[in-house]
Amino acid sequence: MSKKDLGLLILILVVGAIVAIINPRFLLPINLANTSNLIGLFGILSIGQAFVIITGGIELSVGSVVALLGTLFIDFIAVRELDWPLAFVLIIALGAIIGLVHGWLITRLKLQPFVVTLCGLLIYRGVARFYTADGTAGFAFGQNFPELEFLTAGRSWGVPNSFIALIVIAIVMWVVLHRSVFGRYLYAIGKNEEAAKYSGIRTGRIVMTAYVICGVLTALSAIYFAMYTRSISPASHGQFYELYAIAAAVLGGFSLRGGEGSLIGVILGTVLLQELQNLVNLLGIPSSLNFAVMGGVILIGVLVDQQWGVFRARRLMVDAARKNIAGAPAE
Repeated sequence: MSKKDLGLLILILVVGAIVAIINPRFLLPINLANTSNLIGLFGILSIGQAFVIITGGIELSVGSVVALLGTLFIDFIAVRELDWPLAFVLIIALGAIIGLVHGWLITRLKLQPFVVTLCGLLIYRGVARFYTADGTAGFAFGQNFPELEFLTAGRSWGVPNSFIALIVIAIVMWVVLHRSVFGRYLYAIGKNEEAAKYSGIRTGRIVMTAYVICGVLTALSAIYFAMYTRSISPASHGQFYELYAIAAAVLGGFSLRGGEGSLIGVILGTVLLQELQNLVNLLGIPSSLNFAVMGGVILIGVLVDQQWGVFRARRLMVDAARKNIAGAPAE
């Protein structure tokens, strides 16, 4: 665990202790379980976003993708009566295709990630609204899918299965990011894409794969959100979820410039965001201030990241100067 991650963990514990003192309901099992469930839902989304941010890119369409794929998933199993495992695979495949298209537009046609994903944000939500005729996608009365509901919205040993899924995915993605050649390539591209290209790294393929990973994890998150809400209004479902994902990644130490960050930090960033949301609810702060809190958190995270980079650069310069002085021959 890095110093950044440790500092974030301490902040989470301090905020949690303050909230628990002010309102003891924070420590009730039902509240902790609900918060853990939301951490699982948003954490999967945030990990996908982190893989894009580390390349120096950004994915603004994840909220709209959650709305579109969630709508399709409910429609597949509730209306068209597909077997849910088949619908599950189809949604994951669609997520991968969306990520592949985004990666292709960015790496082959040299479009800016901001432009591509902003267009995606508008397109996917528009398609979702058209698909439902601006209506609502949901389950009919009495429709049940016991196995699916257990895997997505159930609990094991009192722990939400969405949170367990997050832990499993986080372990796998941690190995991919921090213990694989692919992960080292991602960091290299984020630091300096031109240098990575000249060193023999196929930067286009690596960046495209990062967007595919983001698409797959977003699709998985869309299924979890769909089973959590059980009813989707495409006009509002998933709105601003991209901000939650970006904020969690930034708080976790992922620089928007690329090339920095740890997966543990993303999880801790997600925990802190949901803790703050819980704080807003328990302390009776108007829910209209939720996005103000989110914006403030993102701003503070970016400022801290920027100042940390300046501090590290200065410290490296001072250390280099001291070594030069120590190594200089005495007159």
